Amino acid sequence: MMALDSFIARPAPKVDKGDRDLKIKKPETWATGLPAGLNAIKVGLEQMGPKRTAQTLLRVNQHNGFDCQSCAWPDEDPDIRKTIAFCENGAKAVADEATLRRVPPEFFAKHSISELHEKSDFWLGEQGRLTHPMVRRDGSDHYDPITWEEAFGLIADKLNSLDHPDEAIFYTSGRVENETAFMLQLFARQLGTNNLPDCANMCHESSGSAMNPTVGVGKGTVTLDDVQTADLLIVAGQNPGTNHPRMLASLAEQKKNGGKIVAINPLYEAGLMRFKDPQNPIDVLGEGQRLADEFVHIRLAGDLAFFMGVNKILLERGHLDKAFIDEYTAGFEEMKANLESISWDDILYQTGIEKAQIEKVAQMVIDAKSVIVCWALGITQHKQSVATIQEIVNLLLMTGNIGRPGAGLCPVRGHSNVQGDRTQGITERPKEAFLKAMDEEFGMECPREHGVDTIEAVRAMHEGKAKFFLQMGGNFARVTGDSDYTEDALRNCDMTVYVSTKLNGTHAAPGKVSLILPVLGRTELDMTGGKPQRLTVEDSMSMVHASQGRLKPASRELRSQPAIIAGMAKRTFPRNPKIDWDAMEHDYDVVRNHIEHVIPGFDNFNERINIPGGFQLPNGPRDSRTFATENGKANFTASPLELIKLEDDQLLLQISRSHDQFNSTIYGLDDRYRGIHEGRRVIFINPEDIARLGLRNGQIVDITSEYDGEEHKAVAFRVVEYKTAKNCALAYFPEANVLVHNRQVAEVSNTPVYKSVRIRVTPTTHTGPVPLR
Repeated sequence: MMALDSFIARPAPKVDKGDRDLKIKKPETWATGLPAGLNAIKVGLEQMGPKRTAQTLLRVNQHNGFDCQSCAWPDEDPDIRKTIAFCENGAKAVADEATLRRVPPEFFAKHSISELHEKSDFWLGEQGRLTHPMVRRDGSDHYDPITWEEAFGLIADKLNSLDHPDEAIFYTSGRVENETAFMLQLFARQLGTNNLPDCANMCHESSGSAMNPTVGVGKGTVTLDDVQTADLLIVAGQNPGTNHPRMLASLAEQKKNGGKIVAINPLYEAGLMRFKDPQNPIDVLGEGQRLADEFVHIRLAGDLAFFMGVNKILLERGHLDKAFIDEYTAGFEEMKANLESISWDDILYQTGIEKAQIEKVAQMVIDAKSVIVCWALGITQHKQSVATIQEIVNLLLMTGNIGRPGAGLCPVRGHSNVQGDRTQGITERPKEAFLKAMDEEFGMECPREHGVDTIEAVRAMHEGKAKFFLQMGGNFARVTGDSDYTEDALRNCDMTVYVSTKLNGTHAAPGKVSLILPVLGRTELDMTGGKPQRLTVEDSMSMVHASQGRLKPASRELRSQPAIIAGMAKRTFPRNPKIDWDAMEHDYDVVRNHIEHVIPGFDNFNERINIPGGFQLPNGPRDSRTFATENGKANFTASPLELIKLEDDQLLLQISRSHDQFNSTIYGLDDRYRGIHEGRRVIFINPEDIARLGLRNGQIVDITSEYDGEEHKAVAFRVVEYKTAKNCALAYFPEANVLVHNRQVAEVSNTPVYKSVRIRVTPTTHTGPVPLR
């Protein structure tokens, strides 16, 4: 059967075509449906062949199966879970990892690092799975094979030669499971540093920064059942059709239960308007389920003003849960006075919509028995993102919509275990209670000084303050913004270590010495210690469950993430009976026992992961209306409203995904919901703005941003006429990330402002080949 798989599966592309065959077609106007299902099967067959497609896709998000590598949307209860429990993009993620394509040492002998640097991330990823540990030695332009033991020795020697532990940085992707995350933070803190930045710094850091001081937790306060039974859902700054497709089924269920949805977005997105369930023949053949009852076509960075407007109307109309406010909250009068000082002229300018629509949404809140507000990166990646989320908190506190059925806060995480990583201690700013528990469990003294976040890590490397960088999953150079600056920072390190399943653009930005360590994927059987091992993940609603792959690993040389961390630790540190790295490597139950002792909510961890569907971690606001803030109350906040005044020739740009990608992993060159096929270097602009700027649809243009007197340019993008909000535009990342200055970040959270970049768009002056990256 494997021979048949190999015969049917397509080989990796040899030529990086870039946008050579770019086509613009009519966008699809509804989400998923039959084309999505067929596309998922097509991608599986091309990458895996028929046998592996069946072996993997029927086990995604199933009890005794493995957790999908893509989004963190929760699973249905096992008693009602469907046999097909994945979406189109989930199938692409599985196929991407379980592909039959391979990148052996011979590939690196053929392709220099300089050559790989000019390739697109799509082409790099399409080459297949990494099979052997590789090293780039100082001065070389190639990666060469290396043994695991020699690689661990190089790492240990470098770490032990540092002048200070803070010269080392350990970065984590949301793809990393709980046990791996716990082990990595233990490794870093045993070394003596809190330099544990992660991908959350660039996505939902604003959510945690807003929610922790206001409701005492940085996670959502709702369950999946709450979402499906809410009377009103407000979905802001989110495109579920591409970024969280399984959420569409929950939205459709909420509508069937009589609920209403308000969608707030600068673009008309298919996934906000209508959903056709590919597993429901009536939907596929019919009109499907209408989703948004009210669509708010807001300007970029207008959400703070919008929620201030809604809250002003709630105050004016006296729609307040006074009993809840009096018993559970603080700061109401200050918040009220602040809202009264905000003018309607400023609100309407910043939102770009009519007051009547804000009044209509406010009345929907008044009429609703329960309200949930969901949001994603369209909210979290602006200068005033933290203030925006705190204004959402204000809305729910005013109306008593926290801690009761069908109500609460719902930040929708974008990566399968990004929330779990933070729970396990992956943070540059750990809480004292966590550090004390670590000290007691391992007989050590954890460092107390805060470390660097992702943006600060780039600066530290660029300035020579950090000399060692380890990436546990992810594609650091492509997701951090200010791409050239980030690559220079990585190259400035004495050593970079990239733990990866597949090749990506970060591997082409090596330190003086650089290691690529190939790792097992979630779909693969982990026999570390001579027995099948399980790992666990935490979803957006704090459900923890096991994940176990079954496929034969892509290479005998692959090691698990826990085994790699333990291998480094055993070479770096002297033996310590309180920190038994050998035991943790060979039995992940040992890791879970440590987690149980350190982190609240993980009682009987090893036993409870056997429960179908897993178990839910405690959540004070959700479970008991208790708030772990400094004053023990849920806190209202008062924020200023900053207006973004554009010059006549400027637009405000948001940098987002296409439909054929997940974070920095690009599965294909299509974005059918926006009408793009076989290309990515496009910029979507409102037709009126195209005319006003003297441009034309289809024209090739350059995009220039300016921040703090410094210009950044992205060249050779094609203008695409699209119904964005006026004065707003959209381009894809990572191609447009170069436009975001390293110091262009959100207040408080330090998250890059990917969703509000001031740009100028001009006819191209670029005369060379069109860039592929």
